[in-house]
Amino acid sequence: MASERYELNMSMKCVKYMIFVISITFAVVAAMLLSMAVAIGNLFDDFQNFIDSHFFVPPNLLIAIGIILLVIALFGCVGALKESTAMINIYGALLLIVFVLQLAAAITAFVLRGQVSMMVRQKIFDSMGDYKQQDGYRNPIDTLQNTLECCGVDGFSDWAQFLPSDGTVMEYPETCCAAPPVNGECMPREYGCYSRLSWLISQGSVLIATGTVAVAFVQVLGAVCAFMLASAIRRAKTLRATRRWHLQQSLGIMTKPIETQYTGMEKSETNVDPDKYLPTSPSVN
Repeated sequence: MASERYELNMSMKCVKYMIFVISITFAVVAAMLLSMAVAIGNLFDDFQNFIDSHFFVPPNLLIAIGIILLVIALFGCVGALKESTAMINIYGALLLIVFVLQLAAAITAFVLRGQVSMMVRQKIFDSMGDYKQQDGYRNPIDTLQNTLECCGVDGFSDWAQFLPSDGTVMEYPETCCAAPPVNGECMPREYGCYSRLSWLISQGSVLIATGTVAVAFVQVLGAVCAFMLASAIRRAKTLRATRRWHLQQSLGIMTKPIETQYTGMEKSETNVDPDKYLPTSPSVN
């Protein structure tokens, strides 16, 4: 009995501290996921004119998951230290719910990655087609070419169909120049914007997908450990309650008052007839 109780307490301590360590790890990983999602979201914001709105769903969902994981990690640490069965069970259930959300974010990112190529090419062409209709510094295509140091879709020759040369107007915008133009002429940048922008968006989607999947499977381990700890705590509490009940029963028997039992002689002595002589009566002599 003692050895069984010792093994139960040791296993419960091991699982409890494992939950605590996993919760701290989740907090660190959640902070990393949160920072990564914010960075990717800011990157997408910089090129929002070339990205469809539904591409912002995975990073925004990952930001929400990171915040939720931080709260769950704190909840798990408190539950493990307090050895609360209810809190540990809720902790495991919340991890499984967030696991489903992470799988949804990963699947969405993988699916959207396949749409990057067509979307980016069409968006850049549309922006180049509107270039002559805008005055001054033409955003967003000028911003794109300046930021990524690129020109056109696949190269500077793509501008020929939008800015035909008439001897005074360049065949491409000034933002295509690798160096400041001299006498209206400059050396255009070598790379087109399509390959660079599509690579950035694809890599962002891959990071979201792989990061969420990696953390999601670790969360399954955390949920399993949480349910194991809850079961161990329940068994330990049941064992303690059983031992306490047996101890109370044994102490109750030992301290129970003994009722006074009377013999026939003692009962007769309590109702002695004064006129009747008994051997114990004092002698009249």
